[in-house]
Amino acid sequence: MSSQVRLRLLPGARCLFDEPVQVKVAGLRSRQLVSMRARSTDEKGVVFSSKATYRADGSGEIDLGRDPSLSGSYVGVEPMGLLWSMSADTLHKRFMKTNSLNPHVVKFSVHEIKEEEEEEGKVLAEATNERFLIGDGVTRVPVKEGNIRGVLFTPPGRGPFPAVLDLYTFGGGLSEKRASLLASRGFVVLTIALYGHDDMPRNITELHLDYFEEAIEFLKRQDKVGSKGVGVISISKSGDLALSVASFLPGVEATVWINGCCANVVLPLYYKKSQILSPLMFDSSKMVQTASGAWVGKYAVHNPLAEENKATLVPIEQAKGQFLFVASEDDLNWDSKAYVDMMVERLKRHGKENFESACYPEAGHYLEPPYGPYCPSSFHGVVGKPVLWGGEPRSHAAAEVHLWKKIQEFFRTHLSSDTTETKAKL
Repeated sequence: MSSQVRLRLLPGARCLFDEPVQVKVAGLRSRQLVSMRARSTDEKGVVFSSKATYRADGSGEIDLGRDPSLSGSYVGVEPMGLLWSMSADTLHKRFMKTNSLNPHVVKFSVHEIKEEEEEEGKVLAEATNERFLIGDGVTRVPVKEGNIRGVLFTPPGRGPFPAVLDLYTFGGGLSEKRASLLASRGFVVLTIALYGHDDMPRNITELHLDYFEEAIEFLKRQDKVGSKGVGVISISKSGDLALSVASFLPGVEATVWINGCCANVVLPLYYKKSQILSPLMFDSSKMVQTASGAWVGKYAVHNPLAEENKATLVPIEQAKGQFLFVASEDDLNWDSKAYVDMMVERLKRHGKENFESACYPEAGHYLEPPYGPYCPSSFHGVVGKPVLWGGEPRSHAAAEVHLWKKIQEFFRTHLSSDTTETKAKL
């Protein structure tokens, strides 16, 4: 490495996963062409990497917040481009970081380019960015109480704090990333598994609202919880579960639905041992295979508005709390935008105004906390095949930044406290 070339990460090399960093290089020759790289390994051992070509200014400096990438994983001025454009070294792999105790470690490097040969030469400088999923002072407590299997995250300080139940996804197991980051932003968050975690069964044929009711009551009993009700956040299949939780159970004040369905999908839903919603199914013959080997399932789900499927629709007009509907317009998993339109129409028809929506053109299915690698395709547990998730990487990354702030604002506005009334309740 060159002793005079310096790669700096500002304000520091350690930060939270959802925080941007400034990437700067100094000590290069005037107008020198270099390749910048980022590399990381997820908890499954899959390597993700990106690269971009930059030209230094007259002073031999590069600032990713100011200077455009000329070629590579992305082009143009993208301060965090090296992070969100990282792609797996194996086809159809999704970046897995589910345990909050393990930081996302990214190695940035600057490489010489031999302009006459257009080849990458020696490493000029390196820096390591540790991107933590859990903030200082946030407590993490595994939960195994009654039927509940999950992890509880509590912010530092006396509180009281608003409470959120995180239904991350329908992939079984447990993902802590979103929950731990929300807790780092001032929420008491319980993330729960639906199956396949700890002593839970690996396969299930039905779902029970009683489980979510138990989780909500557990969350409300926590010492630092100040909201009278709880918030619920979801994505994909858990979107319709969140709708059902908000519609059938008391104490839910705010629900974030991200790229899900307006009907109960795949498995029947029970409450107090009685089936309350039939499952909306899909027709696998309507899935389309692409050149990469991944499939598009957007139009394989049956029409929830068809007469024979009316018993699958979630009666969201019964909900007492507020909704935030979030749809990616290029979601290839299912037609999320159409489902938002259906839900808005249904609520309006019932004279309801307890909702807002956010739609993101050119974003794909997996809207997550920002600055993780964009996922174009990966294995789908229910379908049993790799599927395309949709989205254009740059637009998807921008949507994640915008949505993450919006989610926090939504919960802070609508989760009322026992001690202070929020404007939303006036």
